[in-house]
Amino acid sequence: MKTRCKTTMLKRLIFSTAILFLCGCKQKEKNAIPKQNTTSNVHIQYANGFSIVKKANGITVINVLTPWANAETTYSYALIPKDIQANITLDKNEYDAIISTPVEKVVVTSTTHIPALEELGVLNRLIGFPDTKYISSKAARKRIASGQIKELGVNEDLNTEAVLALRPDLIFGFSINNGNNTYKTIQRANIPVVYNGEWVEETPLGKAEWIKFFAPFFNKSEEADLIFNRIEKAYLEAKKLASKAEKKPTVISGAMYKDVWYLPSGKSWAANFLRDANANYLWKDTNEKGSLSLSWESVLEKGQHAEYWIGPDQFGSYQEMQSASHHYAQFDAFKQQKVFTTANTKGETGGTLYYELAPQRPDLVLKDLIHILHPGLLPNYIPYFFKPLL
Repeated sequence: MKTRCKTTMLKRLIFSTAILFLCGCKQKEKNAIPKQNTTSNVHIQYANGFSIVKKANGITVINVLTPWANAETTYSYALIPKDIQANITLDKNEYDAIISTPVEKVVVTSTTHIPALEELGVLNRLIGFPDTKYISSKAARKRIASGQIKELGVNEDLNTEAVLALRPDLIFGFSINNGNNTYKTIQRANIPVVYNGEWVEETPLGKAEWIKFFAPFFNKSEEADLIFNRIEKAYLEAKKLASKAEKKPTVISGAMYKDVWYLPSGKSWAANFLRDANANYLWKDTNEKGSLSLSWESVLEKGQHAEYWIGPDQFGSYQEMQSASHHYAQFDAFKQQKVFTTANTKGETGGTLYYELAPQRPDLVLKDLIHILHPGLLPNYIPYFFKPLL
């Protein structure tokens, strides 16, 4: 299991992934959000990385509190409905971007952004994406095939000429720090970059709640609330079902990259799924929020007799694992063929569906795990992401 879409092999093993008429790109100390005369704060229950404030004059302010892990900066975006923008005056120095809504043309930079656009019914606003081959959404692939979504290079080094030619209203950016010079070049051309930090969230429902972050840019906040409420209800019902299981099966996770075994730490997104599935994840008591980097010997010592192996990274078959390292065959879960992977659920061009859709649909992930770990609770369920290793 893992949090991100499409990055490096190392990150896969870690698991777990703005008519702009005024635009700034200042940085502020974390939590130093400009004071607002607010009307109401939008209720955000699970996500910690953003807030939404609706002001009395009709504008919406979105504050991104955690754009990436260990961020020391925050970002603030003012959204102004086009039908009132002529009557609104704002100090551009208070915001990182001032954006007219609804936006009509956007570029996103992570496959995890695409399900939110699709759910909100605004996939037709997406005009460009880096590395389109990783996209699994069938609706998005049709638009790629017809030339309606353009190829823009790679996220870390977007083709700036192609982006400038498209003239999007904004880019939803994904970054691991504030050192992306390509984004800075695009911002200097008065195309705002709005940072999305959903990948930093540690809880399944926290990631899913970021659909509320996208919604105000398209005037779709009511729709986002309904969508999230449906997902939340399904997730909590599944969690309640899992709690009825009489036994907590033991679980290991992850795989080796070179000589290091990467697996989810106890407070990570992936570990939270296993907790809610009522499993005994053997590293559940570790306090890190991301991943652990361990020797294979230490993993063998603790996890050799674990009943299940959930998420062996990119491996799709026992033969692949055996060829990569003979150490894998020493684990009981391998011997008894109780290894389950997301690697065999792919889109038509080879993108792994889990990386794209799982953050938006944690209810499906949890049901997959319940079906695997507690077969009697969902006997007729057909797994969506996690399948037996071949």
